Amino acid sequence: MRFASLGSGSEGNGLLVEVGDTRVLIDCGFGIRDAIERLERLDVLPETISAILVTHEHSDHIGGVAAFATRFGTPVWLTFGTLSVVSERFAELPCVRSFDSHDCFAIDAIEVHPFPVPHDAREPVQFVCSDGCWRLGVLTDLGISTSHVEASLSGCDALVLECNHDLEMLTNGDYPESVKRRIASKFGHLDNRTAAGLLARIDVSRLKHLIAAHLSRQNNRPELARAALAAVLHCDADWIGVADQENGFGWREFV
Repeated sequence: MRFASLGSGSEGNGLLVEVGDTRVLIDCGFGIRDAIERLERLDVLPETISAILVTHEHSDHIGGVAAFATRFGTPVWLTFGTLSVVSERFAELPCVRSFDSHDCFAIDAIEVHPFPVPHDAREPVQFVCSDGCWRLGVLTDLGISTSHVEASLSGCDALVLECNHDLEMLTNGDYPESVKRRIASKFGHLDNRTAAGLLARIDVSRLKHLIAAHLSRQNNRPELARAALAAVLHCDADWIGVADQENGFGWREFV
């Protein structure tokens, strides 16, 4: 099992999970040409993607899904709530499969365990993906943690964790007050300190990879996110990876 990011941030998101010949793309917020180029950087042909998993309907996560699925015949999985929002746009897709936010299912060699999160969308979810041995937790786009979120992520071998903003930078920044309130709300995004608090409450005894993701260009800096998470793990800040907007991050493997 291995995983990589096409890019992470408000301009587009995509995370690739691979087990053998099974390749699942979690979200696709990039235009078709951009998505193909980003996959090429990872030496992946777009027609080999087994499925696209959608977390929610915001454009930076779902904006490129319909075009990609139409061109390559890729099955799309999304919650009933998300489908209700995008049903017209997805009506002509070759294969659309919906699920409840608590349902577990398999896509060939990858076990998918969705879990609901507090975010300003219809039925948003995040995922734990497994090959039966290793567990990868993916958590972005939520305003607060919950006991169910933390139970879902405990014991993961790898974690991609939202560190969207530094609260002081957001508060003192140039965003309109309404946008600041939305980002900092319980249905918005995790700040560095809140992400670190979540990390402190879960079982990290198996953790081999930790990636800070969905960082704001205007309201965060990689060194701030790394420092907050490293303080919890008592590790060198450089051990913690960062998924950036332009390049995401390269393949991470379990050994």
